[in-house]
Amino acid sequence: MLAAVDHVQLAAPPGSEDRLRAYYTDALGMTEMPKPPVLAARGGCWFRAGAVQLHLGTETGFRPAKKAHPGLRVTGIDAFAARIASTGAPVIWDDALPGHRRFYSEDPVGNRLEFLEPLPGPD
Repeated sequence: MLAAVDHVQLAAPPGSEDRLRAYYTDALGMTEMPKPPVLAARGGCWFRAGAVQLHLGTETGFRPAKKAHPGLRVTGIDAFAARIASTGAPVIWDDALPGHRRFYSEDPVGNRLEFLEPLPGPD
């Protein structure tokens, strides 16, 4: 039986770790997690915010995920969008999901990320 999502893995080109660190820590407010030494030797970096973990692994011949993406639930979506936009990353609002406010952005290597917040429902 499935119990939870442990992490989401995204790909990145070799040598992009510093750009990824800046985006995932500064723009998203995540904390970098240490990788086990055997995995650290492969490159990439891991990040956490509460129970959410995103792992960025390097891949030769990398192509960014333009359709596939993690959907990340946020609180205070307007302030979060402003924080991301202040770093120069795109913020593209989308109102096609009933009951939610959401936007899409891209990390520095072009991976698509979705951020959403449920609208308050009737009591």
